[in-house]
Amino acid sequence: MLSATELIINEKHVKIGIIGAGAIGRAFATQAVRAGYEVVLSNRHGPASLAPLVAQLGGRARAGTVAEAAQAEVVFLALPWEQVAPVAASVSSWEGRLVIDPTNPILLPGFRLAELGGRPSSEVVAGLVPGARVVKAFNTLMPAVLAANPREAGGQRVIFYSGNDSAAKATVAGLLQQMGFAGIDLGLLHEGGKLQQFPGGPLPTLNLLKVA
Repeated sequence: MLSATELIINEKHVKIGIIGAGAIGRAFATQAVRAGYEVVLSNRHGPASLAPLVAQLGGRARAGTVAEAAQAEVVFLALPWEQVAPVAASVSSWEGRLVIDPTNPILLPGFRLAELGGRPSSEVVAGLVPGARVVKAFNTLMPAVLAANPREAGGQRVIFYSGNDSAAKATVAGLLQQMGFAGIDLGLLHEGGKLQQFPGGPLPTLNLLKVA
């Protein structure tokens, strides 16, 4: 039996907040809108800066503030690593949110690996959004590949995901299905997060298709 959250996802009634409108945020927004979801896009420059992108995406997308995007049932945290902590701290409460984490722990300039204290990056992110359920996903593909049609050559493009909350992962699996991707569950953040992590894990940049 589907949970209430899964039913919302599958009926496309859920609103998805996207914090960060860089290449990954735009690619995800494109897929979400194509699948019929309503999205609220936000960035640090304010809603007016997103007008061209919203016009391109169409009527299911609107611009908002970071606070507004963070109020959505599902929040896609598409930020450069150095912005994750300050932006997360600016949100008054993460309680009850499902946070999809596509971030990679890279510091610029210099393309340096951030200090993670021996933990996968998504465990660090989970500590920055107390009360939220974090699912690692959408970080292993290049933006152009992520934005492309997920159905290709008779197969579905694979998206890996991991998380510590089984209901949250089931919700993300439903979202992936609606978008046309093939989701593969890698287990807990401590396990799957390491496989997905870039740099260091073996899965980033792999463009795989699952054929029925």
